[in-house]
This record gives sequence, structure tokens and C-alpha cells, in this order.
Amino acid sequence: MFVELSEQPPLHFDPQQLDGFRIGVTSDRRSGDLIDAFERRGAKVTHAPTLRIANSQQEGPLMHDTARLIAARPDLLLATTGYGVRRWFEVADAAGLGQDLLDSLAETDVLVRGPKARGGIRAAGLNDSGMSDEETTASLISKVLAEYPRGLTIAIQVHGFTDEQQLDRLRAAGHEVITVAPYRWIALDDTDERVQKLVEAICTRQLDCVTFTSAPSVHALFAAAEGMGVYPQLISALSTSVVTAAVGPVTAVPLTAAGIAPLQPTRFRMGALIRLVCEHLDERGAVHLETVQGPIVLRGTRLDVVLIGAAPRRIHLPPSALAIFRTLLGARGSVVSRDELVAALGSATLGPAPDDHAMEVSLGRLRQIIGVPGLVSTVVKRGYRLAT
Repeated sequence: MFVELSEQPPLHFDPQQLDGFRIGVTSDRRSGDLIDAFERRGAKVTHAPTLRIANSQQEGPLMHDTARLIAARPDLLLATTGYGVRRWFEVADAAGLGQDLLDSLAETDVLVRGPKARGGIRAAGLNDSGMSDEETTASLISKVLAEYPRGLTIAIQVHGFTDEQQLDRLRAAGHEVITVAPYRWIALDDTDERVQKLVEAICTRQLDCVTFTSAPSVHALFAAAEGMGVYPQLISALSTSVVTAAVGPVTAVPLTAAGIAPLQPTRFRMGALIRLVCEHLDERGAVHLETVQGPIVLRGTRLDVVLIGAAPRRIHLPPSALAIFRTLLGARGSVVSRDELVAALGSATLGPAPDDHAMEVSLGRLRQIIGVPGLVSTVVKRGYRLAT
């Protein structure tokens, strides 16, 4: 199928900027912001939250820990997330402990991990005394250890995944640590097939980019791949064909530990992540090649063909045809052997390995879809190439 190329929309916003690209979104909270932003620019989005947020209940551990904190009147409060702070004070208010909590923190120094936590603290009617240098829990703890005496009572609002190693650093310095967890991350149950389908889409190169907004979501994706027996394929895809994008350095840690180099915005914000992904795919995700038939551009699944003396066309390639064409395009006009094309076709499936016949069928289908005679040429006894 193809359509005539349309006139370009205004430069400030292109509703077809991501047309042809496929993006996986792994977040639970605020996933709608990412999905809407990408879909409004033409991307096809696969949403598969690898974890979801479970809010602590008023009668549960959160209120027990809050009552303990109120009684202790801590010397120092560490706030790590804006959502966590807001959730904490909302639940405390609903339980009738809101004012008691504020009173207990009246003489307490408050340090925040980043601007969002600062916003939550100020919205609660408190002021902070400083922010971590790197917007990470580790740097927040380092600030405490460098600037405060030993033996304090320190309260810390932990986010969905408690970093016990950092808490142990405080305890080793003689501090009493009180934690409050307004929410936690929990794994999705086995009846939710979205994560499995996401893993399959990554392994078979059916996505161009996957976004992550928390380190636990990365760990959960890796665990799902291990459970499916395709962890090596997942890492291979994320290291080569499928771009990863992390909202900040904390989220990126498990990716880099696995040898994956994710995109990271300079400002650790959702809006910055969206802009970075859009710019990267628009500018670097498109592959251009001049051929004897005219220029071609591959953007995700979309092939733009500008034939000499004919109207330009946009063609969306199905998975098997895309796997073969991407390999031919990557060779830049050089010959690609039959074995290489069979291997490329195999990377697009988790099923039985394809053979020469399957490759020939897919190649014939590719030529039919493109509809440009001679663009994909046969080199006798050697393989195939794009005519450049």
C-alpha cells in the first residue's frame, strides 16, 4: 500500500514527524503523556507497563511509619519524588494526621533529590535546605554524609523501589533511619500478556525505540525476557537495532550495566525525553540512499521512494520485507549474500529459523510491494543488492 506524499505541515509541529516509527512505552504512571505525544506525531505505540504503582493505603504501613516519624520529630527529612511527597501528605490529611505531620517537621532540615521533590515539599507548606548534586538518591545520601554530623534521626521518603544500599550508608554513619513509602512498584500478574508481546516485539526488531522512566521497569523487562528464555535476543536487539531512551541516569543504570547505551536528556524530565526521542528518530532514524531509480528514505517501517519522472510514494513495509530491505539498505549498494538475508529474516521471528525458500518468498514479496523494477537486483551466484 502507498499514498501520495502530502504537503509538509508547519515547522513548529509535524503530525507526521514519527510516521513509520514504532515506539514501546514501559511506564505505568503518566504513560498517557508519552503515548499521546508520540501518537500525535504519527508513531505507532505499544504500551506495556512492566510494573505498576500500588499506592499505600491509609490504614496500612504508610500511616504506621508516619505516626512513628511524628513521634520521632526527625532532625532531617530526605524527599526523593514529587509524586511520593504529594501522595504522602494527601494520605496523612485524609487520616487526620496532616497537621501533626507538618508540626513534627517544623524544625526539621529538608533535603530534596530534585526539582520535582522540591515542588512537592513546597506544595506541602515546607521549605527545603538544598538539593542533591546529581538528582539521584546516592548523591543525596552523599550530601548528608558530607554536610551533617553523625547520630541524627533521618526520615526518608522512599520511592517505589527502596535502595537499601543507600540506607545502609546512613546507618553505617550512626544515623537512625525512618522510611515512609507512599507507593511501591509491583509486578504485573501472569494474565497480562502485554509485557510478553513487548519482549517479542523488541527481540524481532518490530520496534524502533523503547522508553523507560524508572530503573525497576528495566529490571522487570529483563526478568520477563529471562522467563521467556529470550534474554540474549533482547539484549542483542537493544544493543543494535532498537534504540532505548531513559529519562535520567538512575533509570539508565541497569541498561548501561547490560552493555546498552540509552539516549538520555540533559534535563531529567518527561518533556525532555519526548523531545529527545522525536529528534533522534526524525534525524538519525531515517536512512537515506541515492539509487539509479532516484532517492529512497527508510523511516522505521515507512519507505519513501522518489522515482525519477514519477510521483513520490510512501510505502509501509511488513516485518519480513522490512528485515530484508533494512539489510540491503545497510549494505549501501554492496552485495548481500543469501545467507545474510536468511539471517536477517531470522532476526524478525522467534519461531523456527527460515530457510532459503522463505527468504526468496519474502524477497519476491518485497519487490512486489516496492513496485520499482530493478531497484532490488540479483547478482548471479553472489546475492542481491540495491541498484545505486
